Amino acid sequence: MEATVAERGQITLPKAVRDALGLTKGSVLKVELDGSRIVLSKHVDDAISRVRGKFALDAGTGTPRR
Repeated sequence: MEATVAERGQITLPKAVRDALGLTKGSVLKVELDGSRIVLSKHVDDAISRVRGKFALDAGTGTPRR
């Protein structure tokens, strides 16, 4: 997957990535550098976010992931 950097330095995460991680408007991501790589991690700060990710559907089959 690819994302293009916009004029103001913003990127749009592909829908498949947002869905897989349960990211919605206002979700907080941790940004780290690993050499020449950018690493984004979902910041889980409450029980609701942790549960939401646990019951996400598999994008390929539409069945719950375990």
